[in-house]
Amino acid sequence: MSKKILIVTGDAVEALEVFYPYYRCLEEGYDVTIASPAVKKLHTVVHDFIEGMETFVEKPAYDLKSHAAFTDISPEEFDGLVIPGGRAPEYIRMNEALKPIISHFFQENKPVGAICHAAQLLAVIPELMQGREYTAYPSCKPDVLVCGAKYIDEQIHTHQNLVSGQAWPDLPGFMREFLSLLK
Repeated sequence: MSKKILIVTGDAVEALEVFYPYYRCLEEGYDVTIASPAVKKLHTVVHDFIEGMETFVEKPAYDLKSHAAFTDISPEEFDGLVIPGGRAPEYIRMNEALKPIISHFFQENKPVGAICHAAQLLAVIPELMQGREYTAYPSCKPDVLVCGAKYIDEQIHTHQNLVSGQAWPDLPGFMREFLSLLK
């Protein structure tokens, strides 16, 4: 039986950070479920960097259908979790059904991949992040620190069951580390 991977996200997810892990896990033969607040067509975005601008810009990208709502997820059925960034973590972290899903993966020491702004979602479970090490998009450093974790200023960092990356350019190494933990 193939491993099952859960991707949790919502509208305004960074397109590369959801599509790359989704297709890469499918390529490995894994069964992948994309969960969001409700089953719907998700509107992804592209975050790009423009020379001379101090932050990124956001543009509309491809649509992507989610497979399940957070309330329909039984986390014990999954072997690994991926949390993409973009703006989705900012609002899905308010969904009450999501915290026990994420908590399960940490309590059971299952692989978790969190990239970019995923730190905004992890910040709402400080009891599990206390003492952990991870990286995130540099502007999310306060989210890492506020929950008692240590911010690691590296593009990719693995600590225990958590693989973290700073942004979409880090996806090849991020997925290599995540898949290594799964195997």
